[in-house]
Amino acid sequence: MTVAAVPLTEQFKFGLDAPICLTWELTYACNLSCVHCLSSSGRRDPRELTTAECKRVIDELERMQVFYVNIGGGEPTVRPDFWELVDYATAHHVGVKFSTNGLRITPEVATKLARSDYIDVQISLDGATAEVNDAVRGRGSFDMAMAAMRNLAGAGFAGFKISVVMTRHNVAQLDAFKAIADSFGAQLRITRLRPSGRGADVWDELHPTAGQQRELYDWLVSRGEDVLTGDSFFHLAGYGAGLPGLNMCGAGRVVCLIDPVGDVYACPFAIHDAFLAGNVRDTGGFAEVWRNSELFTDLRRPQSGGACTSCSAFDACQGGCMAAKFFTGLPLDGPDPECVRGFGEAALATAGAGSAPRPAGDHSHRVAPRSAQARSRAQQPVPVSIGPRPVETAAVAEAAAGRRGVADRACDQSPLAGFSPADFSPAAEQ
Repeated sequence: MTVAAVPLTEQFKFGLDAPICLTWELTYACNLSCVHCLSSSGRRDPRELTTAECKRVIDELERMQVFYVNIGGGEPTVRPDFWELVDYATAHHVGVKFSTNGLRITPEVATKLARSDYIDVQISLDGATAEVNDAVRGRGSFDMAMAAMRNLAGAGFAGFKISVVMTRHNVAQLDAFKAIADSFGAQLRITRLRPSGRGADVWDELHPTAGQQRELYDWLVSRGEDVLTGDSFFHLAGYGAGLPGLNMCGAGRVVCLIDPVGDVYACPFAIHDAFLAGNVRDTGGFAEVWRNSELFTDLRRPQSGGACTSCSAFDACQGGCMAAKFFTGLPLDGPDPECVRGFGEAALATAGAGSAPRPAGDHSHRVAPRSAQARSRAQQPVPVSIGPRPVETAAVAEAAAGRRGVADRACDQSPLAGFSPADFSPAAEQ
């Protein structure tokens, strides 16, 4: 008797001993103020993990046999110990892929990076022209990113990544993005705009229209063979054939986030107390959180697809993105807000005003809000929890309360303190 093999994605739904997609935001400090920043970065948090604590986490990852970690921020290269931590990770068999706006990718740094077999670099670029990119990322950021790419290509770093968040202003530039990547011998990676962090304030005005979603899907089917998408666009599978990448929500199953202060969330796009599983400073460290936290255990149980299970596209789209639903005020077992069958749009129309929870924590630079919607929300730089909290153990609740007892004041110190203008290309904030 032949037993049918269980599809890999079905196995993933029940979790793994270690994450296969671990994002680690080393700092909230950043030289830019991107309007859609998923972590609302800008100013350093004074509670961020120390060098020694970071190394202990890396030691844990080595023991867990995590083969690589996605490092981000903020702008991770502004941490004075960034290169030390990268060297420590690779020396302990943990590969590093780090995302950067290009700030410190000088010719010398690019040459060093090109010599390592265990480091990958991802340059953020959200427009194929300065006009489109800088409207989102800040004046001068396009030129800075392009300079970093020239430095990497000039040093012989083949296959570095160019990461693009898709918006309604750059969908028409997909061919141009691919041409830029090809010109540098790089690989294009496109990701979905989520209503997370500052993205919650601009999602209505920036997320692609229904027509652009179809345009994006058709482009990926026809030209996306060499384009990375991760788990960004499985909600588009409702159009027909599934797309390459992880066609499921991996939150708490194969995906998680460690933030700068050591909090562990189910997903990089779900920074909210409802998705907080623990902290690496807690007893047992990261391994204990990953393997035994109540939240992650619950996420690995069979999930209800709610009303979506009656849709013929459910097996393909799996109901869409958890974070996108949560931060637009939709139920987690409801349709994705960008459901290709239009059910999300209908659900949003009936959602109550102000029903969407606010992302936790705001480390933005103290600048004026960037949209009328942001101004109307009068966002303050203080963590706010709205809506029902998940069931949690008394120990977890007590530990979380203890951590939050520390004054949650974003550091007023400049993230660029100690750096001279010669160290980077200027990119003034908008």
